[in-house]
Amino acid sequence: QVQLVESGGGLVQAGGSLRLSCAASGRTFRNYAMGWFRQAPGKEREFVAAINWSGITRHYADSVKGRFTISRDNGKNTVYLQMNSLKPEDTAVYYCAADTSGKRGVVLARNEYDYWGQGTQVTVSS
Repeated sequence: QVQLVESGGGLVQAGGSLRLSCAASGRTFRNYAMGWFRQAPGKEREFVAAINWSGITRHYADSVKGRFTISRDNGKNTVYLQMNSLKPEDTAVYYCAADTSGKRGVVLARNEYDYWGQGTQVTVSS
């Protein structure tokens, strides 16, 4: 069983920055592909960013490319999402997810992740 706990959400003005963290339990975190998703009210959960087990390979949704950066620290069992130049349309609940199957690459599909955090609210005011 893997537990994921997100933190770092909050209220920020447009143009501001936030850094989300996701702490994972388990001794084999270094083997997990990790991702961030978000869900705005009335919308489906959408992909934001993904990182492979080593941190070398990363992938971003077009809507956040150049503004968000995903990273991980396998020594701390933590994945991060640095969000810069935030826009009101970034407002959503942000979720981290883990794929524990041992894939070597990034995982983009929501249904391939087998563990999810509880989410953290990000609100960007205009």
